[in-house]
Amino acid sequence: MVLSTVTLNQPQAVSIDDYLLNPPDHVEWVDGQLVEKNDMTLKTSRVQATLGRLWGNYKDTHNLGGEVYTEPPCRTNKQIHRPDLAYLTPELLAQFGEPGVFPQVFPLIAEMISPTDYTEDVFSKANEYLESGCQEVWLVLPESRWVAVLTQQKRLLFTNNDRISTQMLLPGFSVTVAELLGQHK
Repeated sequence: MVLSTVTLNQPQAVSIDDYLLNPPDHVEWVDGQLVEKNDMTLKTSRVQATLGRLWGNYKDTHNLGGEVYTEPPCRTNKQIHRPDLAYLTPELLAQFGEPGVFPQVFPLIAEMISPTDYTEDVFSKANEYLESGCQEVWLVLPESRWVAVLTQQKRLLFTNNDRISTQMLLPGFSVTVAELLGQHK
């Protein structure tokens, strides 16, 4: 089966093995179906790029190693998702390299929440990441100017001039909500 020619507006059952052979861009494998990710707005795309640049610069200037990725496919315990942003530790990078689909969930993930995203879907995906071994999930809501940081032990909510810090990975990284989201309204 060639997945790049699949029509996504018509649900079609696809095996995980077929997906893994040729994972299409901007498409997740959820409950045996190909699901196209919602389009980002300019604002959510800008915030994704900003956070990716901040995480990447921080890991480089502090010699932490690893890599930061945008929309990399990874396996959870149930599905294959493409988090908007993910950090891969140097240990996991050495262990697995860079396969077409990462065989497990990334340890640090951020999802940029667009106005078209459904709240239940967002929190369900975040819980799935955590249940699959992700250590920390950032849910970034540019329109509301909120950031939620979730770990197995904590649920934190930040807004306006609050300073967000990573809880488990990229030790010492922090940024204010205003710096992350910019002053554009």
